[in-house]
Amino acid sequence: MSDAKKIIVLGGGVGGLVAAVTLRKKLPKRHRVILVEREAGHLFQPSLLWLITGERRPEQFSRPLDRLKKKGIEVVRGEVEQIEPEEKRVRVNGETIAADYLVISLGAALAPETIPGLAEAGHNFYTLAGAEALRDALKRLNTGKLVVMTAAPAYRCPAAPYEAAMLLDHDCRKRKVRAQVQIDLYAAEPGPMGVAGPQVSAGVRAMVEAKGITYHPEHQVTAVDAQARRIAFENGAEAEFDLLAVVPPHRAPQVVREAGLVGESGWVPVDRHTLETRFPGVFAIGDVTGIPLKLGKPLPKAGVFAHGEAQVVAHNIACAIKGRGEPARFEGFGECFIETGGGKAGFGRGNFYAEPTPQIALRKVSRRWHWGKILFEKYWLWRWF
Repeated sequence: MSDAKKIIVLGGGVGGLVAAVTLRKKLPKRHRVILVEREAGHLFQPSLLWLITGERRPEQFSRPLDRLKKKGIEVVRGEVEQIEPEEKRVRVNGETIAADYLVISLGAALAPETIPGLAEAGHNFYTLAGAEALRDALKRLNTGKLVVMTAAPAYRCPAAPYEAAMLLDHDCRKRKVRAQVQIDLYAAEPGPMGVAGPQVSAGVRAMVEAKGITYHPEHQVTAVDAQARRIAFENGAEAEFDLLAVVPPHRAPQVVREAGLVGESGWVPVDRHTLETRFPGVFAIGDVTGIPLKLGKPLPKAGVFAHGEAQVVAHNIACAIKGRGEPARFEGFGECFIETGGGKAGFGRGNFYAEPTPQIALRKVSRRWHWGKILFEKYWLWRWF
């Protein structure tokens, strides 16, 4: 039909998945929803932390994206080679596809190569391959120095490196080698989850240090010597390691940078409530965006925000196409579980758009929140597939 619209969603992570499925449910069948993703499956990223300690296998928290075809979503597997935002066109696998609406959810690209020696020396547990390699190396570590490190101050899932350190601690205790393994956490940032405010930051730091993990804030790595197993920091400090778990630097994907979509922050600027870019009909959601907050820090890169943003964008596109309904606004609400090991977790939630500072509450560590995260993992995979 002549009034049929085409919506292209780039990226099959949290934001892209939620956007595509929500659009398909809200729109009549004559409108096309196309999801473009280079990987064959969707990986529930939070579960990588459990994979490291052998509590999960990849097949338990991944699903094939082809399942979405049964929902009426067109799935195109391939690399996004070019984005033309003004024309709302993309090139995938050498073919150009034009859209009426374009949703960019390509996430943050990991760039360990930007720090000399980091890729060779460290296990990047933000990828499946890196998490599996760390898991295997951990089994062989019975004595020595275990270092967890954030290579840059801004990265997705701000709680993850702190959760990783505590889960690694628990694994060593379970294997009865903790007394022979020293665990240090070197952070480029001044404190854990600083955007959530000083009270939450202090609370997470206390969780980490209660495990006997030594925390070193404001240590910006400049180089890593894989042969000598030594880390050099900008402040002149050095550290040795026997096993290194790293969160590498993040940056916007090259195809997004080449499209002229990024701003001064290096990320895609959007309207903080509608997620529309400066190009009408082109939206960006999730980790690829840069949304400044009143306190001078950006909105954290986390799945909970990608999820909420995707729902708002999908709703508003559907309203625009159907010509009815009230537009929605993304209001900056977020929450996350913080695994502490031993079958326990903390939980933080609140309004990150609150001014002058985000209003976040950190709940006491308990088994309740650990089971809450397990149930959420299972619900997520059931809900969207």
